[in-house]
Amino acid sequence: MRRLIPGLLFLFLLAHQLIGQELNCQVVVNDERAQTSDRQVFRDMEQSFARFMNDRKWTTNNYLPEERIDCSMSITIESMPAVGIFNATVQIQSSRPVYNSSYSSLILNFADRDWQFDYVESTPLDFGDNVYSSNLTSMMAFYAYVIIGLDNDTFSEFGGENQFKKALDIVNLAQQSDRTGWQAFQSNRNRYWLAENLNNQDLRLIRKGLYTYHRLAMDQFEIKPDESRSLIVNVLKDIQTANRNIPNSILKISFFDSKKNELAKIFESGNPATKKEAYNILTNLDPSNTEKYKSIIGN
Repeated sequence: MRRLIPGLLFLFLLAHQLIGQELNCQVVVNDERAQTSDRQVFRDMEQSFARFMNDRKWTTNNYLPEERIDCSMSITIESMPAVGIFNATVQIQSSRPVYNSSYSSLILNFADRDWQFDYVESTPLDFGDNVYSSNLTSMMAFYAYVIIGLDNDTFSEFGGENQFKKALDIVNLAQQSDRTGWQAFQSNRNRYWLAENLNNQDLRLIRKGLYTYHRLAMDQFEIKPDESRSLIVNVLKDIQTANRNIPNSILKISFFDSKKNELAKIFESGNPATKKEAYNILTNLDPSNTEKYKSIIGN
């Protein structure tokens, strides 16, 4: 009997790996602005939110532990209008490793300024794909699908299609609520428009660019740096085309919020003509970061 135990343990561990969840999400709650003496609720919130994101299986895909997507939610509690009700802002980030290097590339860097949710300490968080249960779980599920979809888009062309449709479904179900962030008219930079853009045919060139940028360029950068830079310039040209279709979309803005530092670094070296071309496109598409991009032509 003792001889069977290692083999059974191996099979158990293997089975556990094959059904592994997708996310490795770090949750931090900043409660400095909250007017309350009970700080334990925020520590409980951190643990509960992290479990919701990390312990749930969001897709039918199998992820090994080392394949889980690194992401984070930095939540700042702005106010507590009533017991158990919280107004907050949150910064959502996700990244993916770059092959042939120890570098991780930022994919999503999105600020959601319209978080309002109800939370009671130690209360289970319920969510179903086809029902609106609460604003809190709908918001977190929405970003789980966006994070996974964007990651999938970087590994295969339009690989995040199913996840973006699920994110849009969540937006549509949340229309019945009176909470901010879900309606088109409330803001041009909220959950509604992020989901709309990710499913918009006129912006598919940006999504296609995520695959070219990461899988064909960044993953090959250490081996073929000049070729990779040329591919990224082509991605920027495609974003220009998409921007003519829908100027200043949240998807375009989100791309540069994630990539501005990386793009400046990429084009600080290389062929002078390629550097100049990249600089001209970047300052046209992302003029607010022109000072950052000056390092490209300054070297």
